[in-house]
Amino acid sequence: MSAAPPAIASGATIMDFDASGKLVELRAGTNGWLCLADDSPAAPGDSPDCVDQRWQQWFDAYEKREVPNISGVGMAYMLQGSLTASNTDPFAETPPDGAAWIVDGPHVMVIVPNPAMLDAFPADHSTGGPYVMYKGTPYAHLMVPVSPR
Repeated sequence: MSAAPPAIASGATIMDFDASGKLVELRAGTNGWLCLADDSPAAPGDSPDCVDQRWQQWFDAYEKREVPNISGVGMAYMLQGSLTASNTDPFAETPPDGAAWIVDGPHVMVIVPNPAMLDAFPADHSTGGPYVMYKGTPYAHLMVPVSPR
């Protein structure tokens, strides 16, 4: 629940991955939002997020390695930040040999129906401003930092 503002997290469905990698519902929700205790089990520590229904569609397509079909703008919160193996390869489970996990501070994520709409934003995550994660792929989305690194 710490991934999103209390007004969203308090009514969200809460889920986590079990030891076999299957999502398990921990609490039913009432507002259409889904909070995952850790959206990246392969990464050290926890990377909790809370996602709206469009992001839930995105994650479903991502898990199936299908192109997401997003009909409008989607919002997600990761107010505890996250660790990412790669900002360019959506399916990297660990960083390349010799590279460290990428530390993304607290942020909001935005998806749009056509990832090319994000082309004006940089892909560089180190600038401190908004950037596109997975730029040039169907999984591209805008990362918006909400506090200093």
